[in-house]
Order: sequence, then C-alpha cells, then structure tokens
Amino acid sequence: MKDYIEERAMAVAGYIIEYNATVRQAAKRFGISKSTVHKDITERMVQINPGLAGEARKVLDVNKQERHIRGGLATREKYLHHA
Repeated sequence: MKDYIEERAMAVAGYIIEYNATVRQAAKRFGISKSTVHKDITERMVQINPGLAGEARKVLDVNKQERHIRGGLATREKYLHHA
C-alpha cells in the first residue's frame, strides 16, 4: 500500500473518532468518496492499525444505527419550513 493512502486512512480514522463524524462528513472533509472512506476504515485500517480501526468502526456503527432518526428530523425540518 502506498504511503499517502496509509496516511489518508489514518487521518480519516482519527477525524471520525475525534468528531464522531459520519462517512458523509469525513468524505466531504477529505475530498474523497464515501466508498473510499468506508474502504479506508473497514479494510485498509485493519491492516495498518487494528485498534484504531476498531474505534472508528464503533463510531460508524453508532452513526449507522442513528441515521434513520437524523433522516426523520431532516424531513421534519424541511416540512416545517415549507408551511
């Protein structure tokens, strides 16, 4: 694996852990796709630093469990402003 990919994966994992960021937020922050963020965390980080990968994965799992709530709140906000 190339050095810059390892550095990016480490930076993405650190960002996700520090800010409890979603995949979408991390992708926007680093200018990469959501699928790249996911691959960095689930595949590349496991090889580089399994402990850090586990912590980042926990944050992403919590975000995944809560996303239906955030979606509902966003929809509610949308229709409150339309009225």
